[in-house]
Amino acid sequence: MANTAQLLRRQSSRDIVLKSQKSIDQLELRELRGRLVPKEHGVSHHHHTSLHLHQPLYGATNQGFMSDAFDESSELEQDPPPFGSEASTSKAKAELVANAAADQQQDIVEGEKEGEERESWDSKIMFLLATIGYAVGLGNVWRFPYLAQKNGGGAFLVPYFIMLCIQGIPIFYLELAIGQRLRKGAIGVWSQVSPYLGGIGISSAVVSYIVALYYNTIIAWCLIYLLHSFESPLPWADCPTRLYSNYTYDHEPECVASSPTQFYWYRTTLQCSESVDLPENFNYHMAIALIVSWFLVYICMVQGITSSGKIVYMTAIFPYVVLIIFFFRGITLKGAADGVAHLFTPRWETLLDPVVWLEAGTQIFFSLGLAFGGLIAFSSYNPANNNCYRDAILVSMTNCGTSMFAGVVVFSVIGFKATATFDRCTEERNGLILQNKTTNLPVCDLQTELANSASGTGLAFIIFTEAINQFPGAQLWAVLFFLMLFTLGIDSQFGTLEGVVTSLVDMKLFPNLPKEYIVGALCFSCCLISMCFANGAGSYIFQLMDSFAGNFPLLIIALFECLSISYIYGVRRFSDDIEMMTGSRPNFYWMFCWKYLSPCAMVTILLASFYQLLTEGSSYPAWIAAKGATESMEWPHWCIVIAFFLILSSILWIPIVAILRLCGIKVVEDSDPAWFPEAELKEVHGIVPHEPTELERSIFCFNMDGTEGMCCPKYGLPEKSLEEEE
Repeated sequence: MANTAQLLRRQSSRDIVLKSQKSIDQLELRELRGRLVPKEHGVSHHHHTSLHLHQPLYGATNQGFMSDAFDESSELEQDPPPFGSEASTSKAKAELVANAAADQQQDIVEGEKEGEERESWDSKIMFLLATIGYAVGLGNVWRFPYLAQKNGGGAFLVPYFIMLCIQGIPIFYLELAIGQRLRKGAIGVWSQVSPYLGGIGISSAVVSYIVALYYNTIIAWCLIYLLHSFESPLPWADCPTRLYSNYTYDHEPECVASSPTQFYWYRTTLQCSESVDLPENFNYHMAIALIVSWFLVYICMVQGITSSGKIVYMTAIFPYVVLIIFFFRGITLKGAADGVAHLFTPRWETLLDPVVWLEAGTQIFFSLGLAFGGLIAFSSYNPANNNCYRDAILVSMTNCGTSMFAGVVVFSVIGFKATATFDRCTEERNGLILQNKTTNLPVCDLQTELANSASGTGLAFIIFTEAINQFPGAQLWAVLFFLMLFTLGIDSQFGTLEGVVTSLVDMKLFPNLPKEYIVGALCFSCCLISMCFANGAGSYIFQLMDSFAGNFPLLIIALFECLSISYIYGVRRFSDDIEMMTGSRPNFYWMFCWKYLSPCAMVTILLASFYQLLTEGSSYPAWIAAKGATESMEWPHWCIVIAFFLILSSILWIPIVAILRLCGIKVVEDSDPAWFPEAELKEVHGIVPHEPTELERSIFCFNMDGTEGMCCPKYGLPEKSLEEEE
């Protein structure tokens, strides 16, 4: 999830802009565009417009963000004075200021459309890097490999890619397309689709805020480990010693009972208590790490506005560089082949287990970052004629390819660790046999060691660090690994927060407050609340929020997004919009996914998840110091109450906004549609009214008069024909 704030120029959403100053700015930008794309003598306006709209433009000259005041058709017939002429520019500005209070038709620009101008990405590559950085996160590295080896190895790829095709890419495509078409954040987009749907955008913003709140805790953990990675030897390489009352030293018994990496994670870093009911002491080291991490997020999002874009290249590309380095290191290790084979060896019988399909669907959904509002915010800054279909395919496949590549890297290292453990066990067993001891012999099994890989934080901070301890030059590898995790996490954090910030700006809750102050207030409030993670029970609170706040609400929000497009905005109308923007109409498959297949998949996953929760319950692994191990414990009642509160506080906005709207109370104020070059795009792409096929009429209930069956009345943008626009 990437830093839009650092890539975008100044946020131009202001309520009150003087007409005179606006006209001056428009003249300057028109002259700038004339400088970048020179107007040739004898070239018609139609050809000139076609040249621009066929090729998406970024930055100040972006056609999708300029009003019709910049149309060359309003230029004077005679050749303008040379660009840069002080006399011509000063004279034009003076005339504009003098006539600012006059009738709008007397301005030198004509036909200015209603709606705000919206800033754009500096380049296409920045948008792609930002979106890939947003989608590719920590889950690709530490969750996909675990799920794959747990749920059938290579066989897991079958439900994984099926769910990608029927749920992941269609929703990803939908969010990019609707954001690019309506040119607003999540709240503005869904309010534009229907005033009764504004709650979808609010729900996305709320769940993004909650997820960003606890997600930054991972960044704080990475900072702690990154700082200590420069020590020699690494602090998690050996057990610490304890001074006893008789002035003798010995290794910490708790560490001996577990392992150095486990002890350092649970007792040194987290200072874990034995229960979520016992927060114990305040963790000052964790509190400082949280403050630093939130300060870094704020600095990158605010100061990045004036940067050259180097941060996005760092945060998006650096993880791939580190993964490639670890790949070549991993495949040269002893046991790497066994680890990779264990990951991808198919166990086809697992395909009959519905849990495998459930976990494949949830992994696809969350790894792509759907329903957070970040994708809608990102695409709203794209040119109006950007090919969002190609972007959706490219980013989705890059995300899945990264997961598989990360799986190879992780299990090559895990294979090395498992082989080393197996060799030590075998050596110990053979030594006991040589001593004629035949009882209580250790059981050595390589496949068991490979299957003992953990998921999430356990994989990153325990299993992988234990393997790194055995590398020559372990400090270097530790620095690279935790720096990679840091960039992966902070990239996703940017995209999550951008969904919240863009929605607040578009709602104009604080119309006179600069965007920098909104970001600062957001980060400061998150930093204060995140102090609940800086105690002995902080890691348990993190697991509680990760288990409930970031899964059920997102599935429900995405379901309502799909239903809103399919049955309120209309699949036919949505397809017309995409054809107008890209010049190519979505085929039958995508329309079928939006209207039927994707909603059914999400409903199935939701019902299966609730059933699994009710039948199996939910628990958390609590660290028991006396045993040096974790034990599964049930959540206490107050945690269940918090879990329900987290879920309901996110999704209840959807019915609340609709009900209050029916009662005449506006939670989300109506706003003018953002300007969109509809007529120009139709002319350039040669768009003609689409005649539905017999199959489309029967499957999607398209009527001959252009209406759509099984579709509620529309409350969005009024449709205009090309003739009406002209």
